[in-house]
Amino acid sequence: MINKIKEHLKKLEVLNAFTAEEIEKIRIEYLGKKGVFKELMEDFKNLDNQLKPEMGKAINELKNLVQDKLDHLKSTLNTSGPKTASGIDLSRPAGETEPGSRHPVSLVRQEIIEIFSRIGFTVSEGPEIEDDWHNFSALNFPEEHPARDMQDTFFLDDDQKMALRTHTSSVQVRVMENSKPPIRTISPGRVFRNEAISARAHCIFHQVEGLYIDKDVSFADLKQTLLFFAREFFGEKTEIRLRPSYFPFTEPSAEMDIYWGLNSEADYRITKGTGWLEIMGCGMVDPNVLESNGIDPKIYSGYAFGMGIERIAMLKYQVKDLRMFFENDIRFLKQFQSSH
Repeated sequence: MINKIKEHLKKLEVLNAFTAEEIEKIRIEYLGKKGVFKELMEDFKNLDNQLKPEMGKAINELKNLVQDKLDHLKSTLNTSGPKTASGIDLSRPAGETEPGSRHPVSLVRQEIIEIFSRIGFTVSEGPEIEDDWHNFSALNFPEEHPARDMQDTFFLDDDQKMALRTHTSSVQVRVMENSKPPIRTISPGRVFRNEAISARAHCIFHQVEGLYIDKDVSFADLKQTLLFFAREFFGEKTEIRLRPSYFPFTEPSAEMDIYWGLNSEADYRITKGTGWLEIMGCGMVDPNVLESNGIDPKIYSGYAFGMGIERIAMLKYQVKDLRMFFENDIRFLKQFQSSH
């Protein structure tokens, strides 16, 4: 009898199971009505009384080991075995995971930040929900300005005191309120305007706006800064031009174009046959804006500029439809895997 018990102890050491059915077979083999312990107990009844204490102890130890083995197999059923009860082989190598990539708008945003950081511009950020002061009034927007109309702005209350910011110039206001010149900062971020969505426009887009305030800042400084950016981003032979324009917060104001060329039919179409392409607005900070934000315009002057990141990304990657940046089409985004 002791030999039978020893054989079962050795068997338990190497016994294994990979499915719930196999574990149940082991349980029946040992603990079932016609199992090993049933036979051992029948033999136990016929033993000499002097041997019963020793054999009884051995049988109990074997029974405990069997139960421990069953518990262990159940606990490792879904982790250590190659197959589960459902038949899934968990030991097989996983399928290949495709590498992710940064979004093209994020890539262009970071490149713009890196270019301006080389000439001392820091990054400033602010809230996307703004009050009237930071979004409009502090930037010299008159009460009757069209940008205050519901057609252009997503107002969040009936009094039109809170809105989704329409530009990141609101961040520049916060910087001026909390800093003293010299100020040299760019403000990248998401902005919102109540516009119809099309291939050239969207109600959500991203901007980078820059601000430089110090003593004796001139329009020539602005032009040299923008020329540096254009040549760093589009190539060292890039040419720019500045055309007079109007913005409430700058005076004088200008639109900046780059010479795109007329090398293809597409070039004629996107530049309207001129070869020049507008990429941003800019100008000298209006003295009223400086004064509204606690900066003496008699001592300090400055310039500001702003560009749409999607607009720049469309030029860089030759994307014809702005909506592609927002649709998360994997086929489109895969093209930028090698760009990060």
